[in-house]
Amino acid sequence: MNALEIKQLTKRFDKFTLDGISFALPMGAVMGLIGENGAGKSTTIKLLLGLLRPDAGQISILGMDPRKEELAVKRRLGVVSEATILPASYRVRDAGRVLSTAYPAWNDEQFYGYLHTFGIDPSKNCKDLSKGMRMKLSIACALCHDADLLILDEPTSGLDPIVRDEVLDILRDFMQDERHSILLSSHITSDLEKIADYITFLHAGKVRLSASILDIDASYGMLRCAPDMVQDFAPGAIYAMRRDQFGVEALVDPRRLPAGLTAEPASIDQIMLFLTRHAVQ
Repeated sequence: MNALEIKQLTKRFDKFTLDGISFALPMGAVMGLIGENGAGKSTTIKLLLGLLRPDAGQISILGMDPRKEELAVKRRLGVVSEATILPASYRVRDAGRVLSTAYPAWNDEQFYGYLHTFGIDPSKNCKDLSKGMRMKLSIACALCHDADLLILDEPTSGLDPIVRDEVLDILRDFMQDERHSILLSSHITSDLEKIADYITFLHAGKVRLSASILDIDASYGMLRCAPDMVQDFAPGAIYAMRRDQFGVEALVDPRRLPAGLTAEPASIDQIMLFLTRHAVQ
């Protein structure tokens, strides 16, 4: 069973359409959801959380229909997004008290353990916390009711590198249970490279790429060569390229290169940049 499955999901706005996207997150895996601003990442997450209604398509979360089994689904989700930021009038400890009434499996001891780890004073008002501290509080809340699937929208945004690494360690601990899965939207692709098993890349409301990290490593590489060399490449060997005064830099399929040529590994940032701005038509 997949932890998350989306089929032909569509949402139309006046100036943007999430256009029939499909992808699946296997149980026990971490998927990074990437794309430039306006690509459709937040729209996708809002559709998953029921904050928007789709115009077409299907969503399955933990084998359930979130519209028909809303309460059962939400009790098994841990969510961090702008929509989950706690009211400014709450004290930190109030958050735990309120959430303990909503989630039967709420673990108060674990909650206070995360507050200690993150250096958050339980007596402080949420409005007095910095952006980074509010995000850390949201992460603590998401992890303390025995959720099976975490949906995290930019959870490390605004955090310094040391705290980001602490958060990733906590997510790794969460993934020690094979029932657990994570959908992680982030602009910080270096974080995704440390933890993700799968990547889904949205561009202009469409899925441009959705594959395992292993498949991506095997299928994408970076190559610099002389301009006349690309004429001898097999069809489909070049996904995207740009020319400069030194030659050609190309995003390639290493498996289709001529003998004697070896591509360097391509980073997630390079794949995004080249497929977005320099794709071969």
